[in-house]
Amino acid sequence: MAKWTAFPYDSADYAYDTAALKKKWARLHAGDAEPLPKGDLVLAAWALYHAGEFQKAYDAGLKAGGAGVTVANKAQCIYANYLEKSEKNKLAMFQEAAARAEAQAEEDPKNANAHYLMAYALGRYSQSISVAKALAQGLGSKVKTALETAIKLAPKHADAHIALGSFHAEVIDKVGKLLGRTQGADAATGLKMYQAALKLNPTSAIAMIEYANGLVMLEGDKKMKEAEKLYADAATCEPLDAMERLDVEMAKEELED
Repeated sequence: MAKWTAFPYDSADYAYDTAALKKKWARLHAGDAEPLPKGDLVLAAWALYHAGEFQKAYDAGLKAGGAGVTVANKAQCIYANYLEKSEKNKLAMFQEAAARAEAQAEEDPKNANAHYLMAYALGRYSQSISVAKALAQGLGSKVKTALETAIKLAPKHADAHIALGSFHAEVIDKVGKLLGRTQGADAATGLKMYQAALKLNPTSAIAMIEYANGLVMLEGDKKMKEAEKLYADAATCEPLDAMERLDVEMAKEELED
């Protein structure tokens, strides 16, 4: 496999030994509600992930198997979304992660993050190829069903709430309210999902960013001020790991534009 682009910031602050990782687990996983793993190998893979060693986390997760597959899928998705420069590679990675997560969900149907990461990978893939094209391929209902399943299995899964909010917002933004309804997209439900995510994970920069984007997609320019405030709040969040740092930096860049 080609070498992945390195995490571009100092990761010293995000290096956790086993004891520190266990201590910070609830906060680090407030977004994905992933239970603390029982095996040391999976825990070690998560430590690599949080430190921004995404390729090593991917390899270690696959090697560990079982709950380690979740680490591999998340590492690949987050890397592809934020750091992969080649569009072709990015799409291939999202497809690969989605297929692996789908297989994991079939094998372990009660694993909330198997459903969530399948939806995340397919959702990001859809954004890359164009939402309208993805809907025509039937990916919309697949994403929606997977996210609703994840929330049913883990009601406190903040990230699944964010993604489901984004599903409603993106579909309505791209095809309109009327056509959106045929895809099960509803503006009020979308806004409710974003609000629930922020309630579940109030210090999440990505929840603020996606809520800001969703507000503008669903309500237009009249919500621009509120969206800018959410971006400003996201930019001041204190990141606890590499992914959170990437979110905070994204918010800062958006504010500069």
